[in-house]
Amino acid sequence: MGIETERKFLVKGEFKHLAVSKIAIIQRYLLKDPYKTIRLRIADAKAFLTIKTPLISGSIARGEWEFQIPVEDANELMKICLPGQVIKTRYIIPAGKHKFEVDEFHDKNKGLVIAEIELESEDQQFEFPDFIGEEVTGNPAYYNSNLAR
Repeated sequence: MGIETERKFLVKGEFKHLAVSKIAIIQRYLLKDPYKTIRLRIADAKAFLTIKTPLISGSIARGEWEFQIPVEDANELMKICLPGQVIKTRYIIPAGKHKFEVDEFHDKNKGLVIAEIELESEDQQFEFPDFIGEEVTGNPAYYNSNLAR
């Protein structure tokens, strides 16, 4: 099983000048239920199908499997997704040995900016850049699958 261990934070202040790259993302969902989410994402010129489980009990980790698929297939699959979508720009920002993925949301979520960091373990230490605000890890209001609706 693929495991994703990540923490999420609201962003305060300026961050874009720290980015080493940015990616335009549109994502929709093929399935969302209490036991799994199947996400379709087009990120610039690449497309991915991702399956995620809920958080493992008492943890910030979850099962995650991601598969790259042809963009043409992704465009066709977008037509059969659930209603709603997430449109965002992702900025990649190095911070010590890690990198933050900072998502600036557009469309109906305009104004929301969330930073994510993937970790090897729940207790792994990392640098907190000045733009990191309140932690929202595990808060369903900030799950992309909920923001899509």
